[in-house]
Amino acid sequence: MTVLAHRTDTLTRDALAVLQPGFEGTTAPAWLLRRVGEGLTAVGLFGRNIASPEQLAALTAQLRTERDDVLVAIDEEGGDVTRLEVRGGSSFPGNLALGAVDDTDLTRDVARELGRRLAECGVNLNWAPSADVNSNPDNPVIGVRSFGADTHLAARHTAAYVQGLQAAGVAACTKHFPGHGDTNVDSHHALPRIDVDLDTLAARELVPFKAAIEAGTKAVMSAHILVPALDPTRPATLSPQILTGLLRGELGYEGLIVTDGMEMNAIAGTYGIERGSVLAIAAGADAICVGGGLADEATVLRLRDALVAAVREGALPEERLADAAARVRALAAWTRGARPDAQSEGSRASGIGLTAARRAVVVTGSAKPLTEPYVATLAPVANIAVGDETPWGVAAELAELLPGTAAGVYPEGSSAGDVMAAAGDRTVVVVVRDAHRHPWMTEVLDALVAARPDTVVVEMGLPMAAPRGAVHIATHGASRVCGRAAAEIIAGA
Repeated sequence: MTVLAHRTDTLTRDALAVLQPGFEGTTAPAWLLRRVGEGLTAVGLFGRNIASPEQLAALTAQLRTERDDVLVAIDEEGGDVTRLEVRGGSSFPGNLALGAVDDTDLTRDVARELGRRLAECGVNLNWAPSADVNSNPDNPVIGVRSFGADTHLAARHTAAYVQGLQAAGVAACTKHFPGHGDTNVDSHHALPRIDVDLDTLAARELVPFKAAIEAGTKAVMSAHILVPALDPTRPATLSPQILTGLLRGELGYEGLIVTDGMEMNAIAGTYGIERGSVLAIAAGADAICVGGGLADEATVLRLRDALVAAVREGALPEERLADAAARVRALAAWTRGARPDAQSEGSRASGIGLTAARRAVVVTGSAKPLTEPYVATLAPVANIAVGDETPWGVAAELAELLPGTAAGVYPEGSSAGDVMAAAGDRTVVVVVRDAHRHPWMTEVLDALVAARPDTVVVEMGLPMAAPRGAVHIATHGASRVCGRAAAEIIAGA
């Protein structure tokens, strides 16, 4: 092999190594296995790839026939954002519920059990937890994915989550650096901007990430957000000042830096995924997450070739690409050698998710058991991170406890009259999700409570400033176990 051919082969393998692509289907396609054999070191899984734990274990085993240290990544936050249980809802409450309980031992145990389940299926990198401080209640994409609006609460639970997950042998990926909590735009759709000064960033956004670094997080995910106080021109994912200067330099972080999904419009709509990927690696990122929406071989080849071309043209230093690939391979080697701690290996924390969800519920008013209620779910459009395929609410769980339960789903445009007509003489249980962000929902809710003072209100998003209804139940999340915990209260179970 000539020197030029060897260099080309090395560049190609390094370019493949920094990609974390997705794919379609519940088995690995031939093209993916071929690219793993050629140097692709990581694969991202989404809900479309998972049918059951047994199928997932077979899929990850199939990937490891090509290389035994392949990183298999997933976006499994628990709570509202689940891929393992995308069709039925998560067996774990999300971050806001854990923050509401504020027991770091519980958070650590929940993360350890979630990690154990991932590891059992062959998944070794989790794009979680969210360390964002939800300082803006109108945030359309973080919300219940955050441990809360209190900086130090978010920091201690982020650290506990990282410790629990990695105790099970699964690498944590703390996100979204330098903090996505103070935005009012979803980066899936556009580029958010955070206009705060450096002192505020240091005292609020950065504190949970410092805690995660001290806890040993193996990866950090960048945010597609513009923070002018740090870099007035480029979003964090593409910013040398933020990734290399702040995260590597000032915070001393040495682990893997992963980008958020590059097909998200904040990057794809402004830079394009090829240029964006080159800029991200040049800025200090080590791994390119792509595949939530783009999940084919052509995308992988486009990005591989863009990185190789950038090196040859001098737009990307060859040493920077090599360093990024080396960090990916180092994490892959860690996961291959990682062993769960004795507690993760020796026991299953049976029912810990439901236990945590029960502890997170806050009830205002005196709950009296109902017999044949009517459950009206006021359903907003779900954000892309959560997805609209995962069921939520209390109707299904309540019907198991009270077989006479009736239910209906009401999208925007529905009225209180629609609900009351369907409910008849039944007591109404109205279920909402972030009612404060949806004026139509608040209008329907207020009209129902005024006309039916015995209405029971279940808020499964951020708790309302002023509880409503004869009984108000705040679950701090919309996972299946959060719905079960609320249903038990309604049924008097």
